[in-house]
Amino acid sequence: MNYKIKLNTIDTFIFDVDGVLTNGNVLINGLDYQRSIYVKDSYAIQYASKLGYHIFLITGGESEFIKKTYVRLGVTEVRLESSNKLQVFEEIKNKYELNSAHCLYMGDDIPDIPLLKIVGVAAAPQDASVDVKEVVTYVSPYQGGAGCVRDVIEQTLRAQGKWLGPDAFTW
Repeated sequence: MNYKIKLNTIDTFIFDVDGVLTNGNVLINGLDYQRSIYVKDSYAIQYASKLGYHIFLITGGESEFIKKTYVRLGVTEVRLESSNKLQVFEEIKNKYELNSAHCLYMGDDIPDIPLLKIVGVAAAPQDASVDVKEVVTYVSPYQGGAGCVRDVIEQTLRAQGKWLGPDAFTW
């Protein structure tokens, strides 16, 4: 089945952080790690959240700053230090009564593969690992941290007739 048809059933977005919401580069500054995020990805997350979509981040990273930043943008829950992303997803799925078939997950590397195999739409940024690209249903033309998240959210909302709705310009 064409992934664009599946977009009509998506009500939940789940994203990895490093390599998806960021470009995967980490600047080391003393004890802190610094990452950059793409404002258009952030806007799409905020917009989808305000439209009522569940949005989750599951990351192996441990940045409380990332967590605080995305919760402020409307992310439903951020799970840090997640070495087994499939297990974390199962916990989230049960807590929020989600249907795997209605979830879109975007990941970029080997730890993401088990989760990518069970969701309705499995997506990857253009610069994802070869192994990930072999299991996903969609590879964005945009790299991690450079619009791939905006790409899948916008496509989903357009497919559902919700992109640029009446409230798009009021926040």
